[in-house]
Amino acid sequence: MKVRVDTDLCAGFGICVGICPEVFELHDDGYATVLVSEVPPELEELVRRAADQCPTQAISLIDDSSA
Repeated sequence: MKVRVDTDLCAGFGICVGICPEVFELHDDGYATVLVSEVPPELEELVRRAADQCPTQAISLIDDSSA
């Protein structure tokens, strides 16, 4: 699975960082960035939860298992 943050939608709430700091961090500009190119399997559920709880729906998940 891959994940990305739409910087046009991100408002810097940091909920994703609180849920999964291994994958997300707040950049110097105050918006979330993704730290990994591929989400490790053991963190996928946390990343899904972060996406679900993002107030601005800025987090997109790309499930590459169908590719």
